Amino acid sequence: MNIIYLKVELVFEKLTSIATRILGNAITFILAFILVIYWWATNLFTSNNQHQNIGDIIFGITFLSLFVIQKSFNRYSALIHLKINELISSHEPANNSVMNTSQKTEQEIRELAREYIDEEIEKIIKEDADESQI
Repeated sequence: MNIIYLKVELVFEKLTSIATRILGNAITFILAFILVIYWWATNLFTSNNQHQNIGDIIFGITFLSLFVIQKSFNRYSALIHLKINELISSHEPANNSVMNTSQKTEQEIRELAREYIDEEIEKIIKEDADESQI
């Protein structure tokens, strides 16, 4: 059962990665913008209901905001990962396995986090043992 869950999780992570790239793409925004303009052109001028027209305008703007926010998030995330990778690579004793964590699965990230927690616990135990010997 655990293997099935891990496979489903891996497929889901790949799908979300693809969806994130697609939603943050400029071409996707242009297509969505054309779709919204077409929708407004066919509905706003034929409908006499002002409340529905205002709701349609707000919904269209909100829909387009999704693409703008995703593009912004993708850029911000890439910049943060680049800066973190630079810091890791410039620090001699750093563990390079944490570089490009955006490419890793959630399970791999959890395992890395467990390793760091275990290392910190070992350091604390060692420090306590050193202090008690003094």
